[in-house]
Amino acid sequence: MTSTPSSGRLQDPRFRTAAAILIGLVILVVLFAIATLLRSNSSVESFMRTYSGQSSLPGWAPIGFPVWLEWQHFFNSLLLLLVIRSGWMVRTTRRPKAFWTRGNGAIMRLTGRPVRISLELWLHLCFDVLFVINGVVFYVLIFVSGQWVRIVPTNWNVFPNAISTAVSYASLHWPMDSGWTNYNALQVLSYFVIVFLISPLAILTGLRMSPAWPNSWTRVNAIFPVEIARRFHFPIMLVLVAFIVVHVVLVFSTGALRNLNHMYGHSDDNNWVGFTYFGGSFVIIVLAWFLLRPMLLRPVASLMGKVSR
Repeated sequence: MTSTPSSGRLQDPRFRTAAAILIGLVILVVLFAIATLLRSNSSVESFMRTYSGQSSLPGWAPIGFPVWLEWQHFFNSLLLLLVIRSGWMVRTTRRPKAFWTRGNGAIMRLTGRPVRISLELWLHLCFDVLFVINGVVFYVLIFVSGQWVRIVPTNWNVFPNAISTAVSYASLHWPMDSGWTNYNALQVLSYFVIVFLISPLAILTGLRMSPAWPNSWTRVNAIFPVEIARRFHFPIMLVLVAFIVVHVVLVFSTGALRNLNHMYGHSDDNNWVGFTYFGGSFVIIVLAWFLLRPMLLRPVASLMGKVSR
């Protein structure tokens, strides 16, 4: 059976990207119309006055952001984007130009065989390991410092406040911003889901698909087959991409200088310190994104195994 021109267009990544952007814009317009209509209702307005969008915090909750958290934000951003970039390379590369083989070490002890993978997959796994290490450091520090309380719901009123905040955002009426002391309820739920649910699921499904996963775990493999991991790993990446896009848009549209000072400048001011640090980190991220080529990193891969064409 031969493919039709229309089916060929559907397989074109540029066509699919344009279609996704168009669908996203239509959804945003529909959400704006619904939210605006809801805000014209007196009952909804009364609900939003009762639940202003701020979820209450315990009295001992820390104020502001420590320097280590600002550095963690940079490393998380850099490594997450490189994980996504290398993962997309794995998904879209049909004929790898080089392969990496490791015949000893931990992977062979687990699998009982030498491992031969594409250089793109090797690159993706390396960034995965760095992302996990950085994530472990992040988890330890937020619980030791008490910063966890800012992204973990501690009161049931977070849910009605999150609904109120969502209606405000959708109708383009930004909620009251006091991120230096307290995230709004929708931010709390979003950060909690990304940090404690989506990111661990991305790691778990990726680990299940990796060559390091032992085939000898027959009982575990029957409960959690690799097909399930493949089915969910890519949609999880799309959720992370959507979160990054929304996060960046809101940072710049709800008070860029102040928000960037929270994230990079260690202050609650409207000066240009945070923007300057952000600019430097952005240059590093862009350079890393465009220099991320398996063949450029071939010498590094050769130190960890055998690289062959």
